[in-house]
Amino acid sequence: MVLASVIIGLGITHLLQGVAGIAQHPRREKVYWVHLVWVAVVFLRVIFWWWFEFRLSGIASWSFALYFFVLSYAFVIYLTCALLFPKDLADYDGFKDYFYSRKNWFFGINLAGIGVDVADSLFKGLDHFQALGTSYPIIMAVLASLFTIALWTRSERFHAAFAVASLAYLLVYPISVFDSVQ
Repeated sequence: MVLASVIIGLGITHLLQGVAGIAQHPRREKVYWVHLVWVAVVFLRVIFWWWFEFRLSGIASWSFALYFFVLSYAFVIYLTCALLFPKDLADYDGFKDYFYSRKNWFFGINLAGIGVDVADSLFKGLDHFQALGTSYPIIMAVLASLFTIALWTRSERFHAAFAVASLAYLLVYPISVFDSVQ
């Protein structure tokens, strides 16, 4: 888990540096609110992923294949973080232009992340997969469908609604999944 944590830490660092850059130089680049909502969504996903994997580290029977899947997922999450903030925006007219020019990469990697997540959950055993409840495969199928639509549409309304719905879901998610007492 140490290597996965380092990869995830690099992803969080990338997001925080991107947000700090906007805060430090608010007039340097044109900010796009949908982009910032996706930054918040990815930040929450990173935190939740680490918490979920950390809690499983003492429970799961680890094999190299399981380790590989956990690292694959960490790699996918890092790429998602990296795609939200390029090294510079010189070739783009702000974050909106950048976001839509790289949306296929961003949503494609998120779509791949769904596959890795399902494989990771199955790798941890059928008991683990079933313990996730019937909502898990439904949510994964809905997300896969929405990521696929996001790949193909440039509709700003769709992207805005998808980003806001994703953030709302992730704000409610810990209440239903994580043990909030401890």
